[in-house]
Amino acid sequence: MPSVNVTINGKVYRLACDEGQEDHLLSLADEINGHVESFKGTFGEIGDGRLTVMAALLVADQLHELRRRLARLEGELSDIAAAKAEAEARVDSAHELAAEAFTAAAERVERLTAALGVRGA
Repeated sequence: MPSVNVTINGKVYRLACDEGQEDHLLSLADEINGHVESFKGTFGEIGDGRLTVMAALLVADQLHELRRRLARLEGELSDIAAAKAEAEARVDSAHELAAEAFTAAAERVERLTAALGVRGA
C-alpha cells in the first residue's frame, strides 16, 4: 500500500492511501494546511490542536453546505424530470389528437369526393 508524506502546520505526517490516490491525498492535505495557515494568520499561534479542529470544522461546514446544495439541486432535478415527463405526455397527446384530426379530415374529403363523384388520380 503506497504512502505519502503530508505537511500540516509545519509537521510531517506519513499517511497510507490506496494505489493511485497519492496526489489526491496530497491535495487534501494542502487544503487543510491552507486553512490552518489562514487561521494562524488571523488568530496567531493558538495551539496545534485548536488550529486543526478549526480547520476540520471549516471543512465539515463546507461539506455540509455542499450536501445541502446537492439535496436542493436533486429536488430541482426531480421537479424538472417530472415537468419533462408531463410535457412529453402532452406532446404525445397532441400528436394523437393531430393524427385523429388528420384522419377525420381525410375521411371527410373522401366522403365529399365520393358524394361529388370525383375519382382520385
